[in-house]
Amino acid sequence: MARYTSVARALHWIIAILIIANLALGIGHEALPKDWAVMPVHKSIGLTVLALTLVRIGWRLTHPAPRLPAAMPSWEKGAAHATHFLFYAFMILMPLSGWIMTSAGTRPLNWFFLFDVPKFAVTKGDAIVGLSGEGHEIMGFTWAALVVVHIGAALRHHIVLKDDVLRRML
Repeated sequence: MARYTSVARALHWIIAILIIANLALGIGHEALPKDWAVMPVHKSIGLTVLALTLVRIGWRLTHPAPRLPAAMPSWEKGAAHATHFLFYAFMILMPLSGWIMTSAGTRPLNWFFLFDVPKFAVTKGDAIVGLSGEGHEIMGFTWAALVVVHIGAALRHHIVLKDDVLRRML
């Protein structure tokens, strides 16, 4: 069985856990206690996802993914490739849109309260800030749905089809 490299697997699972946690924090932040500093942690996780994604893309360009099973229907391979493309796009666009929105605010942007992160030169009235805010919210809910589909597809391959698709990443 062809497997992803140990670095690819580690990056996948670390980023996956961070994304799921951040989606939960982003969607549910208003229901959580105000003194939990949810949004600064959410922003720090987003910046971490962005940095790790750039590492992951570099790794992926130099270490190709194992081929999908030959018996997999072409529509399913296409759906897998499209989903992975969207995941990579969201792993870049979500943190960037959040960074742009935060840059328009007056509070500092820091990484887990350890050091300040530079802000983009934008103001609240800039069109890119409004677009980033709307896009961030829409992408968040879309990404949450895609995560559920991705997990469901992986479990289908493992439990129903009993193939090696999930094992390649374990």
